[in-house]
Amino acid sequence: MGEIWIKEAERLGDGDIGGAMDSPSAPARAVWHTTESGAGDASFDAVARYLIEHASEPHILYDPTTDRLGQYGPLNESARALKDDGGTRTNRTGKACIQIEVLGKASKPFTAYWKPGPNFRALMRAIRSWDVPDTWPAGALATSYADNSPRPRTTWATKGGHYGHSNIPGNDHWDPGAIDRTALFKAAPLPTTAPKPTPAPAPKPTVDLSNLIAAARRDPGLRQGGTTHPADVKPVETALVKEGLLDAAYARDGSFGTKTLDAYKAWQKRCGYTGSAADGYPGLTSLTKLGKRHGFTVKG
Repeated sequence: MGEIWIKEAERLGDGDIGGAMDSPSAPARAVWHTTESGAGDASFDAVARYLIEHASEPHILYDPTTDRLGQYGPLNESARALKDDGGTRTNRTGKACIQIEVLGKASKPFTAYWKPGPNFRALMRAIRSWDVPDTWPAGALATSYADNSPRPRTTWATKGGHYGHSNIPGNDHWDPGAIDRTALFKAAPLPTTAPKPTPAPAPKPTVDLSNLIAAARRDPGLRQGGTTHPADVKPVETALVKEGLLDAAYARDGSFGTKTLDAYKAWQKRCGYTGSAADGYPGLTSLTKLGKRHGFTVKG
């Protein structure tokens, strides 16, 4: 299996955008789109929100002018950027169907002005890790909306490689336009030596909700730094620090003190809770959401 999360990419959204692939025995592929928008950080942030609000998330959002890279969901699951082709769920074709939205317009091919950097090379590394070949099985890309770009169903179902949105059966878009297809591969040349194997990720810590609640009720009344279940508290405090809700100075001892209680209350409010539902004492839904964003699991 290839890379699932690109470590260089920003996380966008809650990480849940699709599901299992329908044809995992078919080769993996990558699909290139354009957002039909401007580029730059303001456009990146606006488009990132728009795609979430309209449930049209790809896997990847990329800015060709700044090399900024964001990832919505795991590469081993489907995205939401393609229309179905009749009864075929096009987003779920292959063992991976990696969809990349590039900030730009089809009428102005981004390879004419882009500035690919290390994040683009990281993206290509991830794509190649799924054994996606540096080829374009469907052939030419559309040069205009009226251009009759090839959308061969058999090729799409059976061939791995790179595709434009204009090559996908059941879809009528012409993006990404007439980009220089070979430029994508030249901007991320294959390594001359085999890369060192990536070590297996450390297992996710598990937080016991009942232990965490017990700590939240007891620790504020203890002497400074007093702890009840520090192993359960520390992953939560670390997550609250990453959310910008807790100062790192209060996240070292595993004590669910008053600062942590206030920080968790702020997290509950961020999740949409009000009144007594935002009292700082963790609940299963809010804790699961925090864990999903910051790498721990919850035992209810």
